[in-house]
Amino acid sequence: MFTGIITDIGTLVDLSQEGDLRARISTGYDTARIDVGASIASDGVCLTVVGLGTDWYDVQISAETVSKTNLSAWAVGKRLNLERALKVGDELGGHIVSGHVDGVAEVVSIVDEGDSTRVQLRAPDDLARFIASKGSVALNGTSLTVNEVKGSVFGINFIPHTKDVTTWGDVAVGDQINLEIDTLARYVARLAEVG
Repeated sequence: MFTGIITDIGTLVDLSQEGDLRARISTGYDTARIDVGASIASDGVCLTVVGLGTDWYDVQISAETVSKTNLSAWAVGKRLNLERALKVGDELGGHIVSGHVDGVAEVVSIVDEGDSTRVQLRAPDDLARFIASKGSVALNGTSLTVNEVKGSVFGINFIPHTKDVTTWGDVAVGDQINLEIDTLARYVARLAEVG
C-alpha cells in the first residue's frame, strides 16, 4: 500500500529479459534499510525487490505486469518516480494507492498556466468512467487531483514543487502514463453493478 507521495527519483540502469523482465534501479534510498521481498512503487507499479546493492535494487517483472503498464517502453536511463510501501504510523498525504496499475493513459496536451502546468490525458475508454472531477488518480505513482473530465480526456494541474520532486517536469505530449484509478471509485462502481 502506498500514498502516491513520491519520495525519490530513481534511474533505470539495467534491463534484461531473463524469463521475466529484470530491472536494476538506482536510488537515493538507504538500501541497507530495504529487505529483499520489499515492495517499492516504481513509476506507480508495485514491484518486489529481488536483489540489492549499495545504491540500487533489482526487481523482476512478469509479462502480465508489462502488458498492463508502460514498462514495455522503459529504457536504460529512464527516470522513475519511487515510493516505498507504507508503514504503520506513516502520514497518509496523498490517497490510498495499491500500485496495481489499471491501464495506460496518453498525454494529449501540456499548457503552462502561471507557474503551474496543466496536462490533459486520454484514459482508456473502459477506465474513463471511474475518473471524476475533483477525484483522485495515481499517474506514474503520483497522487493527483483531477481538475476536469470530458469523455475520456481529463486534466491535471502540476505545481512547481511537484514538477521538481517527481519526473513530471519531463512530461511530453504522447507520453504513455501508468494510470491507477481510485480504489473507492472501483468499489462504488462494482456495488452499483450488483446492487
